[in-house]
Amino acid sequence: MAATVKKHEKKISNPDEDRSAICLPDRDAKIAELAYYKAENRDFAPGYELEDWLEAEQELLL
Repeated sequence: MAATVKKHEKKISNPDEDRSAICLPDRDAKIAELAYYKAENRDFAPGYELEDWLEAEQELLL
């Protein structure tokens, strides 16, 4: 009986895919840290928490 040979192609890593591959706990921790620094720069004035978080997300994903 003849053996069959399977070819395995090596997938080339795409840098754009690697950026989004940050695991969620690390991603959320980094976003939280950036948002904290944004709040700190405003002397923790209330009412900007969501804005800080969303801006931090955008900065991390750029």
